[in-house]
Amino acid sequence: MKKSILVGLLFSSLAVTSAHARDQVKTVGSSTVFPFSTVVAEMFGRTSKFKTPIIESTGTGGGMKLFCRGVGVNHPDISNASRAIKKSELKKCKKAGITPIEVKVGYDGIVVANNKSADKLSLTRDQLYRATAREVVVDGKFVVNPYKKWSDIDPSLPDSNIEVLGPPPTSGTRDAYVELVQHKACKKLGIKKKGPDGYKKRCSAVREDGGYIEAGENDNLIIQKLGADKRRFGIFGFSFLDENTDKVQGVTIDGVYPKFEDIASGKYPVSRPLFFYVKKEHLEGVKGLKEYVKFFISKQMVGEEGATVEKGLIPLPEDEYKSMTERVLAEMK
Repeated sequence: MKKSILVGLLFSSLAVTSAHARDQVKTVGSSTVFPFSTVVAEMFGRTSKFKTPIIESTGTGGGMKLFCRGVGVNHPDISNASRAIKKSELKKCKKAGITPIEVKVGYDGIVVANNKSADKLSLTRDQLYRATAREVVVDGKFVVNPYKKWSDIDPSLPDSNIEVLGPPPTSGTRDAYVELVQHKACKKLGIKKKGPDGYKKRCSAVREDGGYIEAGENDNLIIQKLGADKRRFGIFGFSFLDENTDKVQGVTIDGVYPKFEDIASGKYPVSRPLFFYVKKEHLEGVKGLKEYVKFFISKQMVGEEGATVEKGLIPLPEDEYKSMTERVLAEMK
């Protein structure tokens, strides 16, 4: 028993020591957080004595897998996430000797959009659920999604095939869309959360018959495809809509159009917080990591007039920002 404990401590020590050999911060994770962290990384590289951090867009789920594998030079220091870390991921991190420090950087809206020159559309979350879910509730029972055209859902909607380009299962945007749209719609229909017919499982699945098309982690690719086809719709973060208003337009959801001020106020119904997670065990070993985190959460980056806000990030309310920074700085000591 004592021998195994000593071996475990030795490997942990070697891993942390190897982290000391790296002089560049490595970040993986969410494609939604990617443009914000890229802005921060580039400014950090220009204005500090440290190298510009490496930022990889792997999707939230993929980033968490890499982040939670271990401590040391071969493992990333930060994982961007467009949702909070899952219990299963936290368990894997702890098993690998990792203490993740959670940093909430702001908010984002999940938008449904189409080609700028196409008809503007107003949808409810129930209609979206009926467009994208694998199974839908009809007369109180789950059935395989029968809706092929938008007009099948409601005669007032376009008489065209349902084709929605969306993120894959590894994406935090997909997780948030399922929770904020499909789950909410199921719950309104009176479907219980648990049990064989609970919405947690059956209302989470998206259709696989061509109505929902997995378009990968690259939201810019979805923008390009929407620009080439007026019939299709896409699901992605608000910042990508904000930067491409010459190509695409948002869909009004439950009577609210996706705008900065309405996402910030909570009026827009499909919004979520954005995070990044820092590996506490790397703070002293990786050059510039602690300084990069402090730079990222500065007012200059995520405040009301910060560089990331100019890119479309919705800033935290002042009281939430203050409590977040105080907690993160305390946890990094």
